[in-house]
Amino acid sequence: MCGISGIASPLDLDTSRRLLQKMTDRMAHRGPDGHGYFVEQGIALGHRRLSILDLSDAAAQPMTDPSGRYTMVYNGEVYNYEEIRAELPPQEFRSSGDTEVILAAFIAWGPACLKKLNGMFALAIWDAEEQSLFLARDRMGIKPLYYALKGEELIFGSEVRALLASERVAPRLNRRVLKTYLQYYTVFAPDTFLEGVQLLEAGHWAKFKGGKWHTEAYWNLAQEGLPTLTSDRQTHHKHIRDLLGQAVEKRMISDVPLGAFLSGGIDSSAIVGLMAQATEQEVHTFSVVFDEAQYDESTYSALIAKKFRTQHHTVKLTPEDFLHDLPAALEAMDHPSGDGLNSYVVSKAARQAGFTVALSGLGGDELFAGYPVFAQYRQIQRLAFWFLLPQGVRKQAAPVLARWVSPHKADRMKSLLSARSTKFQDLYGIFRRIFDREELSRLLVAADLNAHGAGDPLDFAGEALAQLPTYAQVSVGEISTYTQHVLLRDTDQMSMASSLEVRVPFFDHELVSYALKVPDDIKHPTYAKQLLVESLDDLLPSEVVHRKKMGFVFPWAVWLKGPLKPLCESHLQRLDQRGLFQPGVVIELWKSYLSGSLRSSWMKIWMLVILEDWLHRNQINTDYKIQESVSISREKQL
Repeated sequence: MCGISGIASPLDLDTSRRLLQKMTDRMAHRGPDGHGYFVEQGIALGHRRLSILDLSDAAAQPMTDPSGRYTMVYNGEVYNYEEIRAELPPQEFRSSGDTEVILAAFIAWGPACLKKLNGMFALAIWDAEEQSLFLARDRMGIKPLYYALKGEELIFGSEVRALLASERVAPRLNRRVLKTYLQYYTVFAPDTFLEGVQLLEAGHWAKFKGGKWHTEAYWNLAQEGLPTLTSDRQTHHKHIRDLLGQAVEKRMISDVPLGAFLSGGIDSSAIVGLMAQATEQEVHTFSVVFDEAQYDESTYSALIAKKFRTQHHTVKLTPEDFLHDLPAALEAMDHPSGDGLNSYVVSKAARQAGFTVALSGLGGDELFAGYPVFAQYRQIQRLAFWFLLPQGVRKQAAPVLARWVSPHKADRMKSLLSARSTKFQDLYGIFRRIFDREELSRLLVAADLNAHGAGDPLDFAGEALAQLPTYAQVSVGEISTYTQHVLLRDTDQMSMASSLEVRVPFFDHELVSYALKVPDDIKHPTYAKQLLVESLDDLLPSEVVHRKKMGFVFPWAVWLKGPLKPLCESHLQRLDQRGLFQPGVVIELWKSYLSGSLRSSWMKIWMLVILEDWLHRNQINTDYKIQESVSISREKQL
C-alpha cells in the first residue's frame, strides 16, 4: 500500500522535480518506509512506500522494466500475483512481490492485463517510446486515483491534497456538487469538491498522450449480475463459503504483522472466523468500545474473540479521548465526508499496536441484503398498483397519505409515491437522501440549487440493471454510490493516515459477481443476512447472528449536544458567512437541532461541520458565483 503522484507535462525538469517532490511529500503518511522519483522530459512520477510484500529495495518504486521503456508507480495489493507470474512468458524477476509482476503483465498483455488482476489498485505506467501515460483503477473502487487536465498537462495522485500541493491546481470549490453532497453525504465520481479535479471511475483505465485523454471501462458491476443463477440453496451455500474463504485466505498474504477489525457483528465476525480457520497462528483483533451502552458492542466482539481464540485489543473511546484526537482525524480527511472518523480511531489503534495490515468486514451488508433499503425497495415493488395511476394524481394524493407518518419520513414518502415509476433508477436516490427537497431550497442559493451536476450516478449500469433480481439491483446501487464514495473512500483516507493497509475480502470481485447472480428467493432473509450465515455453517454463534444490528457508529447525537457543541457552533457560524447558503439558514438548522426537532438529525449538522472544516483547513476559495459548467470531455466505451 502506498501513495502515488505524477505530472505528465512539457515543464522543464527542475520544475517537474520540485513540484513532484511537494506532491509526494504531502502524502508521506501513506508510505513512511521509503520514497522514490522518476523524472524525465515530459513525465515525473513519485511514490511513497508502505512495505508489505517483499520488504527489500528490489521492490522499490518507481519501477522500470529491464528494457528501460516502461516505468510504473502503483498503490495497492494484487493477491493472485503468483498465478499471473506463472502465466507470463519466461523471464527473470528481480523481486518477489506483486509490483514487478503487474508491470510485466502490462508489457505482455496491455490493458487486457487488468482483467487478470484480483485485488485493489491504482497505477500509472509511462511508456517512454510512445510518450504516453496509462492509468487504471481496480474494479470495486477500493483505491482512489484523482487527476486534473490542464491543456497538454495531466496531474494525478492518490489524494486530493497531493494535487493541491502541485501548484498546478487552484484551491477552488466545485460548487456544482454542493447539492449532491447535501443529498447523499458525498459526491460521485468523476466529480470531486475541487473545480477541475476528477476521480477516475472504478473499473476504468485511461490513456494520456499528446495532450489527449481517453478512458474506457474494463468492468461493469451491473453486467456482472447476468445471467441470474438458478441452482439450489445448498449449491449457493457451498460456492459462497468457498469464494469468501478463498478471498480471506488471499488477503492474509503479508510479510508484515496482520490483524482484523472486529465489531461483533455478522460481517466482521465471519472474517475473523475464516481467518482463524486459515492459519495456525493467533489472529489479532481490534474493537472500539464505549461507555454509552446503546452504542457499545464489546459483549459480542469479546464473544467472537473468545470463540476463535484471538489476541483481542479494545480501544475504549470517551468524548474526552475523541476530542483530543479530533484535530488529527479531521486533518486526515482528504475529501469531505460525513463519515469515516470511526475508521480513523480503530486504524490508529491497530497501527500503534504494531500492525501494518488489517482485514475488514466491509461489504457484507451490500452483498447479502443487510441494509434496510433492501427490504424497503422490495416493499415498494409490491405497491406497483399505485403506479398505475397517472403521476399527477399520485403527486396530489401523496401529501395526504404522508400525514400518517412522522415528519422526518414525510418528504421521503411523498417523493416515493410521486416517483415516475418503480424502476430502481427512479427510486434509489430517494432512499439515500439526507436533506429533502424543501430543505435544499431553503439552504442553497438559486444558482447552486439549479446547477447541473454529475447526473444519475447509476447511468453506467445501462439496461443491465433492470434485468437483475431486485436484491442485486440494490446491491449495485449501494456499491456504486454510498459504498464506493463514502465507506471505501473513508476507509482509504482514514486508515492510510495511520499508515495502515485495510483489506476487504467481501469485495473480492469473484465473490461479488457470484453474489449478484443469486436469485431473490434464495437471498431473501428471514433473519439478518441469512444466506451468508447459512453458507458459513455453524461458524457464527446464534448470539451474534440474531442480535440487534447496531453498526460501527459513534454516539454523535449525544456528543454534538455535549462536548462537540463548541466546535459545531464555531464551524457553522463560519460556514454561514461564506455565502454558500442562504443567510442565517445554517444557524437556524443548528438551533432546530438543539431544540430536539425531528427534522434536524445529527447527520445533517455533522456533514455541514465537516464541510466547513475541510474548506477552512485547505483554504478553499468559495467566494465566487457559480458559472456555466465546463466539463472535461471524456471518451468512454462500455
